[in-house]
Amino acid sequence: MRNVGEVIRRRNEEAAGALIGYLPVGFPTLDESVEAAVALVENGVDALEMGLPYSDPVMDGTVIQAATQQALANGFRLADGFEAVRRITERVDAPVLIMTYWNPVVQYGVDRFADDLAAAGGAGLITPDLIPDEAGDWLAASERTGLDRVFLAAPTSTDERLRRAVAASRGFTYAVSTMGITGARADVDRAARTLVARLHEAGSDAACVGVGISTAAQVAEVLEYAEGAIVGSALVKALADGGVAGAGRLAAELARGTARK
Repeated sequence: MRNVGEVIRRRNEEAAGALIGYLPVGFPTLDESVEAAVALVENGVDALEMGLPYSDPVMDGTVIQAATQQALANGFRLADGFEAVRRITERVDAPVLIMTYWNPVVQYGVDRFADDLAAAGGAGLITPDLIPDEAGDWLAASERTGLDRVFLAAPTSTDERLRRAVAASRGFTYAVSTMGITGARADVDRAARTLVARLHEAGSDAACVGVGISTAAQVAEVLEYAEGAIVGSALVKALADGGVAGAGRLAAELARGTARK
């Protein structure tokens, strides 16, 4: 099983930090989502975040919503997520996290989900709508299986909420750069720098910033103060516009932002 925390630590020793890429499973097809994920890793992405298409997202912006709606219209099923993870981890060594809202996990069965993800070679879960206070079943299942668990922290989170997110997370803590939904922005919110500092004070040794990052310059800016930068919408748009090759080209460009200055 790939451990994302180890990869982030290694990339902070070797370079300026880690680059994490997001793609939805099943977009534009299951086969192409697997090929695109492999292309990201082959072009410098250190860890993957594969999103499960969901009909009622609360965090996804318009680019990701359109992609996941297409995946659902094409007949995506939850089992496709495990199949994608298995096929990706057979070809590349990068850890693969599943990003999912909590309802599909509950409907599938928390222990069953954890067992199937671990069997597929997955590294763990990112759960944007699950707070540590209500995550007892997942904490137990991830502890039993050794899977990573990534909880989110927002600029509006209290210090106590940040401490709980850090204590419950394994792998890294996801620092949401700005309030709102995903999507490329001209400037990554300055609140991210303050939030990461607060997460470090709360005990986090791996805080990765997501939402709004779309250029190598922004990756480099984030890695001045965080251990990782997460790019989603820009990669999804590159895949939509330029296919697997387009996503790979953007990944290679983004990876330049991980170079030490």
